[in-house]
Amino acid sequence: MARTTHLASALVLGTVAAVTTGCATLGLEHPPTAAPATPTVERTSARPTAPATSPVLSEAQARAALLTPSDLGAPWTPTQGAATWRDGILKATTTSPDCQKLLDALYSDELLGAPARAVVGLDDPDVGAQLRYQLSGARPADVDRQVAWLRTMPQKCARFAARATGDTVLDAQVAELPLPEAGDVRQGLRVTLTIWATAEKNPGGDPTALTLDVAAVRAGQDAFAFTNGGLNDAPNAATQAAVQLGVRRLADVRQQGKAQI
Repeated sequence: MARTTHLASALVLGTVAAVTTGCATLGLEHPPTAAPATPTVERTSARPTAPATSPVLSEAQARAALLTPSDLGAPWTPTQGAATWRDGILKATTTSPDCQKLLDALYSDELLGAPARAVVGLDDPDVGAQLRYQLSGARPADVDRQVAWLRTMPQKCARFAARATGDTVLDAQVAELPLPEAGDVRQGLRVTLTIWATAEKNPGGDPTALTLDVAAVRAGQDAFAFTNGGLNDAPNAATQAAVQLGVRRLADVRQQGKAQI
């Protein structure tokens, strides 16, 4: 209950700030739809008029669009480094080309098919979870194709076997993950990688399971993706909040860019 309260507090503070700048109210039950990334340009003559803002965010804007620990609230903090399960479990191989592509994208943080323009890592030390959030540099059409591919994963890779470090056998499962109605295009997945041998070696014990919430979202010209997970569980409330806050942050950065012109 305390974790939910912290997240709710962070969203309330974000809402107050949004109202004072003329932004729409942010809420988990009824999340906002992202404003168009490129404003309509009014033409006063037959001569073409340059767009008011660039379709590509500057480096400073890309960094400003990243989430921060204060967005999600306590106990989230700046990351202390890659989680041990990234190499121990997530770096895995399988015989299925599509499922291998998914594993590689999760491990390399290239869910949208290209290196990120800006990345941030956040840790929840209470449960050992880690959220890795990236702003994509891919073109909207390329983002949409990658999101469409991610949408096929619950069917193509619903369940498959993989091998991790030390020849550890993983039971991998991929399921649809509902996301808030934020942005223009979105896809969520829940990926679970279970090591049943852990329970077999310790009778009466539980298997080791890495659970990852995966989200990819495009809002206008911009897009972001993230993984949020940990051993045995993923804090889903943070996933839902990150989707909404990510779209709102992009809209705010775009709005501030317009105001500076």
